[in-house]
Amino acid sequence: MSSIIVIGGFFGDEGKGKIVSHLVREDEPAIVARGGVGPNAGHTVKVDGQEFGTRITPSGFFDEKVELLVGAGTLVDPEVLKKEINELGTEDRLKVDNRCAIIEEKHIKKDNEDKNLSEDIETTGTGCGPANAERAMRTIKQAEDISELSEYTTDVPEEINNALNKDKDVIIEGAQGFGLSLFYGTYPYVTSKDTGASQVAADVGIGPTKVDDVLVVFKAFPTRVGAGPFPTELDEEETEELGIEEYGTVTGRERRVGRWMSDWAKYTVDVNGATQVAITCIDKLDKRCKGVKEYNNLTQEARDFIEEKEEELGVPVTIISTGPENDETIDLREEKL
Repeated sequence: MSSIIVIGGFFGDEGKGKIVSHLVREDEPAIVARGGVGPNAGHTVKVDGQEFGTRITPSGFFDEKVELLVGAGTLVDPEVLKKEINELGTEDRLKVDNRCAIIEEKHIKKDNEDKNLSEDIETTGTGCGPANAERAMRTIKQAEDISELSEYTTDVPEEINNALNKDKDVIIEGAQGFGLSLFYGTYPYVTSKDTGASQVAADVGIGPTKVDDVLVVFKAFPTRVGAGPFPTELDEEETEELGIEEYGTVTGRERRVGRWMSDWAKYTVDVNGATQVAITCIDKLDKRCKGVKEYNNLTQEARDFIEEKEEELGVPVTIISTGPENDETIDLREEKL
């Protein structure tokens, strides 16, 4: 039995989809399960030169042997779900828990018309906040109430625990970043629920004693979409000098860019009980590292950066992303775990 939870350490867009896709390729799990808020977070996966952006589907979709599950704690927009199923060809492998709450048009409308949400907090406008509010009032529809989803529903905790009891591997994929946690993030500029490892485990129905590893993904430089505090944010001129320009997967909005946040990174590792760390976008911090697949082939500056962060966090850096493609990755797990 082996289970690993993957979450983001900053404000989202850390490259969780890339890291999960690498783990799927290397470890060949039986299940990849998605937790998190819902379709307000997009994950980008590049495999064999093709780029995919998903909002509900777990990032292991490209491996036809992997079962794809969406936990009960995750909101589902039926239109987004059906679109991804059709585009990715996952009709026979993607299932959502029958207790997933359903986003309806009224939730999306409220999200966009509420000035506090749309203008002050600058949410994605996908209806997640209003849907979670209705869920708390116990009046929202669930997947089992939607006839068009009947062929895609299952009991996710049962499937995951059965797999673990048979010594199969499971990857549990969080969404957004810990800095957007409703409980621990930069309130009120946060999402509508917690985004930590404990919450993600609850989202898919796995108990704490069945979690083997927590992998926190940090970007070499944090980014943020939307409003909210960002103490290390760079101005436009500094960002241009670094040559970094990024846009949100769901919103298409330009991401704000900052420098590494040491205190926050350490706090994230502590609160989530991280057992290992992944660092992504090292190639954007140092363009000479693009596509490098061996640690010793990284530049001295990049190695110094990684080793400094490892000492600072007190947790091994086991995976380093040197580019967006699935195989542009350095995996040090055998060496460090």
